[in-house]
Amino acid sequence: MSDITALQALVLVLVAAGGTAVVLERDPLHQSMVAGGFGILLAVLFLVFNAPDVALSEIVVGAVILPSLVLVALTRTGKGKT
Repeated sequence: MSDITALQALVLVLVAAGGTAVVLERDPLHQSMVAGGFGILLAVLFLVFNAPDVALSEIVVGAVILPSLVLVALTRTGKGKT
């Protein structure tokens, strides 16, 4: 069993805070942007824990594709207009 470093602990706390921010955001447009930032945080987490292949996948899916799909859905349904 390896010990957790200070950097790993910091990134875990940031990921927990980012996940909480996604859940607490009520506006779908803003929530998709916060979810994109959360995807970046998850990618950093995977990099810190020495999983660069998973980090690259997370960047593509969590930070680019997911927020893009949500934005397209919001504009198609008309809910993205403020």
